[in-house]
Amino acid sequence: MILHITSKQEWLEAQQRGEYVAPSLQTEGFIHCSTEKQVLHVANAFYHGRNDLVLLKLDEAQLKPELKWEPPAGNPAPGISDSDKFPHIFGPINLTAVASVLDFEPDPASGKFALPSALATDPSLT
Repeated sequence: MILHITSKQEWLEAQQRGEYVAPSLQTEGFIHCSTEKQVLHVANAFYHGRNDLVLLKLDEAQLKPELKWEPPAGNPAPGISDSDKFPHIFGPINLTAVASVLDFEPDPASGKFALPSALATDPSLT
């Protein structure tokens, strides 16, 4: 499984449209995703202060667009190595590839993100 961080509004729009399209698909040619080990580094570096997010848990086997594992696009988040490979999706995500949608909010006191409990105990994310 791979993960994608998005806003609740973008997810609602995807459901209405019948596919998910991140702004990066237009600007960079792909949709940024992360593994379970990468997602907190990404969230804490790029989404600090956001409380309107969800995590899309994607099933690679169900994805219709091409998936490539590539180095970070731009400067990696703290805790991420230049040699880490990230999942990049080269097209709109078909909704049948979304295995689940999890609320993804930071801790109110620290502002830091933590894995939703549903992911922290999910054996399919090894």
